[in-house]
Amino acid sequence: MTSNDEYVLQLLTERGFVSEEQVQAAAMSMRAENETTLDVLVAGGTLSEDDVLGTVADQFGLKYCHINPEAIDPEITKEIPADIAKRYGVVPVVADGDSITVALSDPMGYDAIDSLRYVLNGREVEAVITPKEEIVAAMAKLYQADEPADVQTRDEFADAEDANGNDAPVIKLATMLITNGIKMKASDIHLEPMEKEFRVRYRIDGALRKMDSPPKRLQSAIISRIKIMSKMKISEKRIPQDGRIQITVNGKDLDLRVSSVPTNHGESIVMRVLDKSNLALGLPQLGFLSDDQTTFERLIKLPDGVVLVTGPTGSGKTTTLYACLGQINTPDKKLITVEDPVEYQMSGINQVQVNKDVGLDFSAALRSILRQAPNIVMIGEIRDEETAGIAMEAALTGHLVFSTLHTNDAPSAVTRLLDIGCKPFLVASALRAAMAQRLVRAICENCREAYTPSDRELKMLGQFSKTMPERMYHGAGCEKCGRSGYKGRKGIFEIFKVDDTIQRLIFDHAPATLLRQRAREMGMRTLREDGMLKVANGMTSLSEVLRVTMGDAD
Repeated sequence: MTSNDEYVLQLLTERGFVSEEQVQAAAMSMRAENETTLDVLVAGGTLSEDDVLGTVADQFGLKYCHINPEAIDPEITKEIPADIAKRYGVVPVVADGDSITVALSDPMGYDAIDSLRYVLNGREVEAVITPKEEIVAAMAKLYQADEPADVQTRDEFADAEDANGNDAPVIKLATMLITNGIKMKASDIHLEPMEKEFRVRYRIDGALRKMDSPPKRLQSAIISRIKIMSKMKISEKRIPQDGRIQITVNGKDLDLRVSSVPTNHGESIVMRVLDKSNLALGLPQLGFLSDDQTTFERLIKLPDGVVLVTGPTGSGKTTTLYACLGQINTPDKKLITVEDPVEYQMSGINQVQVNKDVGLDFSAALRSILRQAPNIVMIGEIRDEETAGIAMEAALTGHLVFSTLHTNDAPSAVTRLLDIGCKPFLVASALRAAMAQRLVRAICENCREAYTPSDRELKMLGQFSKTMPERMYHGAGCEKCGRSGYKGRKGIFEIFKVDDTIQRLIFDHAPATLLRQRAREMGMRTLREDGMLKVANGMTSLSEVLRVTMGDAD
């Protein structure tokens, strides 16, 4: 009846036409080899053909109607020849200037419509959904066939199979949008309903790139398919939803964290690609300079205390924390994490998933896992006073605690902790260090070339111009980097260590400016200074560093 019964049954169940119990009973009663669960439900009268086709047509934004062959003008056959009509399983119904309306029996047969547009030299083709028997009868009358035609929806891609077999076209398209993003090393896949288009963008190396957009009329179908894959409720379109997709591409297991938000023109979908190969990253691969790497390695091997990684969303904080855990994960230590969600499964580490529906938030989970006698604890994010307080107390009782915080620079982590209600003496006693980080695009090694900076760039360098080399580097653009000149990303860092003087300043509730001044006296490099060293080393470009450190004037 349609190209994919599983998808149709999901729709019918969500809309209340059939219950899950009825679907299961029908599945158990199948006898014929080619019989499907949907066939059993229709044959048994549980569902009607109108229910099935009407529901799926509505889901795809199409009109469902019956046609009367006697009411169709035979002259319309001049618009679509018999061989074309039979090939694509359609009959013309109405022709009006540059537009023609055709009837077809499969709501998911959008590939036939797209192919017809090509065959008809770009003419606008509209579709209505009609029962198969009525299309067969209309085709026999209009084209005077000697026997009923075998109506099928086919096009030049019909014989092609993807890794999942003979999937419906909409399923193939949804899967293709995901796999193409993964192949292009996208960190996020954005499906955005606009007024007149269904926009697809991939975030590659931190920058969004617009891709070819699917037809606007397929927007609802593609979004529904993504929601089914991520186990969201497809009938709920009024509130945000979260889900997860597990997929294998080229032998690599990947997780996609999916977010759906209702907008003016439909639901916006963002899929964040969680690549487990990132777990193999060590601290050197993150982009540390040698002295900062030595400092940070010493910090993460302390016996107790709190070590924070700060920065905005998407700055690589989680990747850094996982790299830390991977380095210190040895059989003689017990490591427990509390995450929302658990982004990567790590061997040898006990990982706890936050579940607010049952009251398991960060603070509740943290209180429980401390009774598990861990050596090292990682908290996905400190969001409130209770979580922060428990983390500080855990550090004072002999645990090493890692976590993240949203601040613009490293010294501001202290101010943030005090603002959410932490006692100054707890912060001063427990905090060992805070590291701010940003991600900058790395210059493509394949097209990297030296150049002499312009006067404008030298002016932008300001005080750093005296220490920069006469020649800097940029990417000329090549096939490997998509002509962008960049491939991959590296971190720039600012490590704020807490010494006795800073402890006293924290205890006295000193402002972040004084903390920053003392840290600079101790030799702390700011984010911009670290970035400029990496510009001098040819790792990234001046524009990249200036882009992510606009607020760092030091």
